[in-house]
Amino acid sequence: MKFLWDSALGLLVVTGGLLGLTLPFGKIATAAGVPAMVWAFVISLGAGGVLLCALLLNGQRMRLSPHRLRYFFVTAAVSYAIPNLLMFSAIPHLGAGYSGIMFTLSPVVTLVFSMLLGVRRPTMLGIVGIVVGFVGAVMVAVTRGEAGHPAEFFWVAMGLLIPVSLAAGNIYRTVDWPEDTGPIELAVGSHLAAALMLLAGILVLLGGNAFGSLGGVPLVAAAQVASASAMFAFFFRLQAVGGPVYLSQIGYVAAAVGLFAGTLFLGERYQLLTWAGAVIITAGVFITTKAQSQKTYGQKA
Repeated sequence: MKFLWDSALGLLVVTGGLLGLTLPFGKIATAAGVPAMVWAFVISLGAGGVLLCALLLNGQRMRLSPHRLRYFFVTAAVSYAIPNLLMFSAIPHLGAGYSGIMFTLSPVVTLVFSMLLGVRRPTMLGIVGIVVGFVGAVMVAVTRGEAGHPAEFFWVAMGLLIPVSLAAGNIYRTVDWPEDTGPIELAVGSHLAAALMLLAGILVLLGGNAFGSLGGVPLVAAAQVASASAMFAFFFRLQAVGGPVYLSQIGYVAAAVGLFAGTLFLGERYQLLTWAGAVIITAGVFITTKAQSQKTYGQKA
């Protein structure tokens, strides 16, 4: 466990895999009639609540300050509430596997933001890895979802906003990370802030009766909370160990998990071009992983 906690590659695989489970869970829930905003609330409240209990049982406590509160709420909006709302709204139209592909675009947008802001600059090998992954993502994207069920442009556009929001979150969390604050504390504060924001939206837009839809998927909700809690504990550790550009590679792993889960368990079918793109995406992950091991990767320009 100690090795995993300090290994960028190990954290990448575990975090991306757990993130990928969100896709099939979300499709099952929305197909059962759970509104996207309610399911996003379940994830944030569940993950924040479980991690808060773990924090308190470990003898730690939440520390509040203006800086931490700002960090919690900005992170909550751009990293959790907005992308989750977009994702769970789009999954019924795009499919779990196709929606997962949107995560693969996050590294490209993160890299652009990083270079523009001077936060991080990867080596040439790192850029090659991201470009290779992007080529694979384009191959998948042009198939427009499941075979025989092309997605409407509106939902594709909504899906494309997911990596933009995620990339903004990747950069923000790095540049504004509060000093002397651990990853678990940040995960707790950010998720509870996201839950508060989503709860306000649910009560205003949907009404309290919207929570009744969860009664149809209790086991799926429990599994989602468990996987999300574990994922975000590793997520913030990966942020600290790997940096924003490397962190964004979790989208590649999540997309692969979403594709396989959608095909094996949800009856989704994808074209050969989709699978070929997934293989190329995997190659991009390994190239950027190699770049991460180079001393200059991830340093400021």
